[in-house]
Amino acid sequence: MRSKSAPATAFGVLLSVTTVWAQVQAPPAPWRGAGPTPCVGSDGGVYPCPPAPGVVAVRAGRLFDSKAGQMLKGQVVLLSGERITEVGPEAQVKIPAGAQVIDLRQATVLPGLIDAHTHMFNQRRPKGTTEESMLIAVQSVQNDLRAGFTAARDMSSHGNGYGDIAVRDAIKQGRIDGPRYQVSTLGIVWGSTPPNPASPPNPLASTVVRSVEEGRAAVREQIGHGADWIKLFPREGTASPPPARTNMK
Repeated sequence: MRSKSAPATAFGVLLSVTTVWAQVQAPPAPWRGAGPTPCVGSDGGVYPCPPAPGVVAVRAGRLFDSKAGQMLKGQVVLLSGERITEVGPEAQVKIPAGAQVIDLRQATVLPGLIDAHTHMFNQRRPKGTTEESMLIAVQSVQNDLRAGFTAARDMSSHGNGYGDIAVRDAIKQGRIDGPRYQVSTLGIVWGSTPPNPASPPNPLASTVVRSVEEGRAAVREQIGHGADWIKLFPREGTASPPPARTNMK
């Protein structure tokens, strides 16, 4: 089956859907609900079962070879499931019978982009809710994917606690579309002033530490929650020292 022409970003979207269905099982028969029999996630939630892995062929009018730094013409990319199995000139790469063909002969295909510093969550407003923040983050990861970013690293959840863990895991489990996603959770800030009992720390914001022991404890806690990276802020409230004061006469 040959599809109609699609934008170049479709290739990035195609390659970036990182679905891990090993934990998903079909519900016990017979299924008496509407539609086809769904699958059940590890938490008991019901989701559409993924289609069986198939072969996809992408016809690329131009293909950017990032290793050689060259633009190649008339290329074919073969994929089996998530994996690229063959790339080469259309005269040499044979498209298997029954493969889905994506026709991008009028477009340019390039490897997925990587964003090493993102914030999928907005800074939570004073009266903002968890639900509102999660909707914004889900929209952000989907927009990132559709813009051609197939891998992203989030550099703190902007006052949304461990919400980025939930978004990352939902992408891995195939519940939402998104790039391959690594997260830094809360982040760790060096406290430049003593703690103020009248103003307790926000448990959803970056962890403030004032000693080596507190720093180690914060790292252990964030890794224990599933952080892929630990983000360190050099000093509270800013990433650089304040300018020296000068007396003006």
